[in-house]
Amino acid sequence: MNKKSKLLTNMVVKGLLGFLLLGLPLFSAAGSLRYMNAWLLIASLFSLMLAMSTLLLLKYPETLERRLKAKEKERAQKGYVSLIGLLFLASFILAGLDYRFQWTRVPFGASLCALLLMCLGYGLFAATILQNAYASRVVEIQKDQTVVTTGLYAVVRHPMYLACLLVFPAMPLILGSYIALLPMLLLPIGLILRINNEEAMLRADLSGYEAYMQKTKYRLIPFIW
Repeated sequence: MNKKSKLLTNMVVKGLLGFLLLGLPLFSAAGSLRYMNAWLLIASLFSLMLAMSTLLLLKYPETLERRLKAKEKERAQKGYVSLIGLLFLASFILAGLDYRFQWTRVPFGASLCALLLMCLGYGLFAATILQNAYASRVVEIQKDQTVVTTGLYAVVRHPMYLACLLVFPAMPLILGSYIALLPMLLLPIGLILRINNEEAMLRADLSGYEAYMQKTKYRLIPFIW
């Protein structure tokens, strides 16, 4: 089995495991497998992740390999990731309960608009990775890493986290639940904590990052922060 075949196998196995972990709280809380909005989210995420991973496999297999193997090493970052994970879990459980007890109902047209927003976010994810081969899902400084200052990185310093702000709030609406939005409203706090910790490390250990901060003023949202 060649390297790309191993990467493909690893990608599929991790993807299927991830969707199992996603579906478990959704369908358990819903008490039914007939939760069509949940299937819509799962199918959409599977398609988007498969497309992005395939793109990486074909163009940047080394980047894909790093992303599949990457694990957080910083204690603070592990805490932020755990916080974000708990917020996701709470949102999915609330969405399932909302489906079961019909507390709120998002019009299907609004769910489709949220799906388009999520697709836009994944497009931003893909563009970020294509423009910055060092972009990682964990906070780390890689060997021979340089600062990327062009493209999306000329607008904000963390375009991948900006993509998260598009993708994360869209998910509860795709699931048809307004209540499930509540935990997602706290996600920016986790992102801000993560960004501040990450930038402290980059300033200290990545040559040229301090100058880049002076050139590109906004961390996450243009003209705001």
